[in-house]
Amino acid sequence: MLTALSFAFGMFWEILWALILGFALSAAVQAVVSKREMRKLLPDDSPRSLLIASGLGAASSSCSYASVALARSLFRKGANFTAAMAFEFASTNLVIELGVIMALLLGWQFTLGEFIGGPDIARARGGPVTRTGRPKRQPDHPASMAA
Repeated sequence: MLTALSFAFGMFWEILWALILGFALSAAVQAVVSKREMRKLLPDDSPRSLLIASGLGAASSSCSYASVALARSLFRKGANFTAAMAFEFASTNLVIELGVIMALLLGWQFTLGEFIGGPDIARARGGPVTRTGRPKRQPDHPASMAA
């Protein structure tokens, strides 16, 4: 039992920095970024918006729990849903630290494949979202209802 608790604490300690970073970024987005700025930065599901969202996601390098919180913050601040999901996918799959570890352990070819294929995965996962037939701007979008 003590070994299991020790192992669980060790895992928690190793991911704590990513949780703190992700939740701090989420808090910063909520506190600092205006809805107008977010709507201007990620207004739709165009390739430009998805590329920006993927770049910001890769730069944020947070764990999956924190990336969900940050994607939610982006969406609540007025970002397009598909762009927020592209951010989330990039935040968990296209992180720089992962690329360094892959290069060291698996070789540069695998790392190159990850960074070439990662945006393709985000595009493939975002495609069905954009083709669901929903209107461009929903009148009940949470960003327009929040005070």
